[in-house]
Formats: sequence, C-alpha cells, structure tokens
Amino acid sequence: MNIFDELESDVQCYARSFPKTFHRAQGEFLYDENGNEYLDFLAGAGTLNYGHNHSVFKEALLEYIQADGITHGLDMHTKAKEAFLTTLSEKILKPRALDYVVQFTGPTGTNAVEAALKLARKVTGRTEVIAFTNGFHGVSLGSLAATGNSHHRSGAGISLSGVSRLPYDGYLNDTIDTTEYLDKVLGDASSGVDLPAAVIVETVQGEGGINTASFEWLKNLESVCRKYDILLIIDDIQAGCGRTGTFFSFEDAGIKPDIVTLSKSLSGYGLPFAIVLFRPELDQWKPGEHNGTFRGNNLAFVTAKAAIDHYWSDNGFSEAIKKKSLYVSNRLKDIAESHGAETLSTRGRGMFRGIECASGELAGKITRNCFENGLIIETSGPEDQVVKLLCPLITSDENLEKGLDIIEGAFSEVCSAHRSTTGATKQFNNLFQVAS
Repeated sequence: MNIFDELESDVQCYARSFPKTFHRAQGEFLYDENGNEYLDFLAGAGTLNYGHNHSVFKEALLEYIQADGITHGLDMHTKAKEAFLTTLSEKILKPRALDYVVQFTGPTGTNAVEAALKLARKVTGRTEVIAFTNGFHGVSLGSLAATGNSHHRSGAGISLSGVSRLPYDGYLNDTIDTTEYLDKVLGDASSGVDLPAAVIVETVQGEGGINTASFEWLKNLESVCRKYDILLIIDDIQAGCGRTGTFFSFEDAGIKPDIVTLSKSLSGYGLPFAIVLFRPELDQWKPGEHNGTFRGNNLAFVTAKAAIDHYWSDNGFSEAIKKKSLYVSNRLKDIAESHGAETLSTRGRGMFRGIECASGELAGKITRNCFENGLIIETSGPEDQVVKLLCPLITSDENLEKGLDIIEGAFSEVCSAHRSTTGATKQFNNLFQVAS
C-alpha cells in the first residue's frame, strides 16, 4: 500500500482520474515521477491560466523570497500588497471604468463567495439570495447553499437555506428568457419569493457543464436587479482572469456587477489567493468583522502583479486568446459533427469549452482514453457528461493542435466502439423479440 492509500482520505477526487504521481511541471506540461509527459488541459481546474511555473512570475517570486520579503502579514500593509493593488487599479480596474474597493478574504474561491454573500446580506438587511440551476459556488456551507449540484450538497449534513433557485439561461429552452420570470415573481407580493439581498451568477457555468449565459440575458438580469435594488454578484472565480478572452468574463456583456469574486488564476502561479471587488458605498464592514488568518498571501501578491504586468498591460494577450478560441471552437464542432452529430454538442465561450456527450459513462471513457494518450482532461456537468477543456491560455498553437488531435482520436475510438456495442445490443434485442 502506498502512502496515499494508507493516509489520504477517500475524499480525494482528481487522483482517481489520473492515477500517477506527478513530479514536475512546465508551461502546458506535467511530468510524472517516471518522466512521462502529459499535456495539461485541466490546468488546476482553471487555476493555471498562465501555465505551470511561468518563468517571469517565478523570477519575481524568487527575488522576493531571496530578499526576505514578507510571506505572511495578516491584513497589515506590505510593499507587496501595495504593488499589487496599484497594478490592479491602474491596469485592470481603471481601464474598464470599474470603481471597486478590494477585500482580501481567505485564499480560496469559496472564501470569497462567503464574504460576498455575507456583505450583501449585511448591506441590504435581507436574508435571501437568488442562485441558478447548475450553479457552483463552493462547498463551505454558505457557498454550498447557492450551489446546485446534489452530490456536493449531500455532503453538508445540515439543511442548506437562505437561497432560492431559478432556471439559468437556456435551462428550459432557448426561447424562454428566465429573467422575465424573475421580474414577475419579484413584482408579485403573492409569488412567495422574498425580495433577495443579491443574485449570484456565473457567466459561464464551469462545474455545471459549460453552460453559457447570453449577453442579452445577462443585461436583462442586471436590469431586473437594478429595478428591485438587488445586488448583482458575478462569480468570476473560474471564468475570470482571461478564460473567456477578456480579464473579466462579463466585460463583453456590457454590465457592471455590484460585487465580483475572483480566485483560481488570480495569483498567476497557482498560489492560493482570492479577493472580492465591490462598489465603495457597499463597504460597510466593521474592522475585523470578516477576517481570516491567510488573507494576506504576499507571495501571491507578487506573482499576481507579475501576471497583470506581463499579460494585461495591453490588448495583445486578449486578442491571442480570442484567436485560439476560434480555433478550439471550430475543432470541437468538427469533432462533434464527425462522431455523433445527433448525440454530441459543443458549448462554451472563449477558451472555456466542452463537448456534451450522451452520458457521463461515454464522456468518462473519452477522458480516460485521452489520459492513456498523454492528455489530462476532465468532465463536468450534473452527470459528468461534458468533456471539459481548461487548457492554459498560453498553450502554444502546436500543442493546442496536438491536444485536440488526442481528443479527436479519443472520440473516434470510443464512439466507434460505443456504436458497435449499441448495434450488437439492438440486434440481440431484435432476435430475442422475434424468438418470443
């Protein structure tokens, strides 16, 4: 029995899909202890948008450590925090005309969501929150209440309250605008839906199956929130930091949320880091009213500043992502049409893409085939039925093509075998019926 089997909890997840001991990483590649190379199209579930061990970020980090820079500072002022805030303001917030203050929370996405929900309730004096079908916002209790997935919710061991659920864009069908329903129930005193403190939404639902909200729907949602004085929270933890082609995933929709949560790729280097952005008039916290021991990760401040300086000082990186996105989109459409036009469909926006399969079983076989051929890729969706691409945004054109070739080969092999098995089963059933 190895040490993982002996000591690690059964709660581990990704290790089951990729049963190797990984030892080294660089760019878009992971290497196991035997030196085998894998293209990484999982990228820390969206934490490594800039790849593994980026040389520019690593140099800045090593210089800071070598100079005995502060590693842990609670929420005290440090030069590293000052530099990060200055860069964030000058290169991200001001160019987008976003007037936000920054709250440093505990270092994970769910910490940021907890703070956002808590602040919304504090500011408005209301208790209810509106969330959406297939939404995923974290697994600590407050965030979990806003999360739709029953697998995660069943682990709570307690009633999850304070959240009402509405259909996400396209959940019913493409012709129904569910924001009209929200407007109707909020305007009806007998609807049974209390006026909420906030609405929390992902513009692209990652864990929910790469479901994408249209810009029109997002604009309408913002309008409803303004009409009823409800705070709009955009959970940009997985879709942000360039994943959809712009730094924030809501930019192209032309909306301005009241509150934004960021984590995952914010540090640029895979270091734990989360923040909440919100309008200054919402900053009604009392000192220390919401805190956390590790809300001052100065090493993450250093690499986050380096990431913004290197990639977001102009529009070049954003344009490169959009160019790659078009290539990925076209390749995935070709794969879906070639290997199951009636049972496969593409979804997503930017470099946040996937192919929905007929079942989770089929999608699982495809991702396992990919892993056997040197590609790390996972599934998402309520039944794990979506093959989900989260490759680093810096992946070279050559390696992007290589990864998609592996995916196409997996679909070809698995779907062919699936059709053969299905055909044999139907033939057997037909013979059985004739014999009967």
